[in-house]
Amino acid sequence: MIVWLNGELAPAGETRIDPTDRGFLLGDGLFETMLVRRGRVVFLDAHLLRLRHGANAIGLALPFDPARIAAACTALLDANRLADAPRAALRLTLTRGPGPRGLALPADPKPTLLITAASAAAPPAGLSAIVATPRRNNRSPSAQLKAIAYLDNVLAKEEARARGAEEALMFNIDGHLACASAANIFIWDGDRLITPSVDCGILAGITRAAILELAPDFGIEVLEDRIEATHLSHIGGAFLTSSLMGMVPLTRIDGKALPAHPETARLNAAYELLLDAAERNG
Repeated sequence: MIVWLNGELAPAGETRIDPTDRGFLLGDGLFETMLVRRGRVVFLDAHLLRLRHGANAIGLALPFDPARIAAACTALLDANRLADAPRAALRLTLTRGPGPRGLALPADPKPTLLITAASAAAPPAGLSAIVATPRRNNRSPSAQLKAIAYLDNVLAKEEARARGAEEALMFNIDGHLACASAANIFIWDGDRLITPSVDCGILAGITRAAILELAPDFGIEVLEDRIEATHLSHIGGAFLTSSLMGMVPLTRIDGKALPAHPETARLNAAYELLLDAAERNG
């Protein structure tokens, strides 16, 4: 595998990240995971804008401008022979770089930017989920950032696996539904679509934003709100969204089957058309 690290393409086994890198030691950094379809990075500008906003929020300057990062993505796909792949994934990892011991920020940070590429499988037709034990801390300043520190999500995902499910739904510390382990969630309340609001401690996903924009065009009322645990017992369906998998229906929650809401398929078809148009227009 070829990676792009701080401006250079090189085999993964020949690259070196400083052992004092704060991303490795402290989780001091951000990341973006992006879908690529036949060499076109889906919603690249939105991903880079979110990365820049996140970096600004933690006081970190991007070491390369967006045009250079976009060019790096193209070069990396070519180097890994993924430019013509139907689906591939790119991950950008930005850290504050090496620093002295302790929590204090380095006086002259030298950020690390790593980009990796891999093939991506087609999304599943559906996913089962459990309500996981770990909670999202909606009062944390990092809750709305795509931060490297993902241990709560990792533990939630492992709990789902141990209980025979594929995904984990996470509530926040105030008892409201937040997200899945690596996805946003939408639920159907009759013909109305509801997704947890940003103040519930969620990452404002890019696919989530696309669905929020698409739904009203189909006469679907969509609401960002707080969702109580009791609400899950009588929903008319649900689906998850993320950059890599797009829209995937939830089939079960804690073993209880969920209905397939008829509008989910129609909304998903519209989303796929949006991706097709983005791919053509590049």
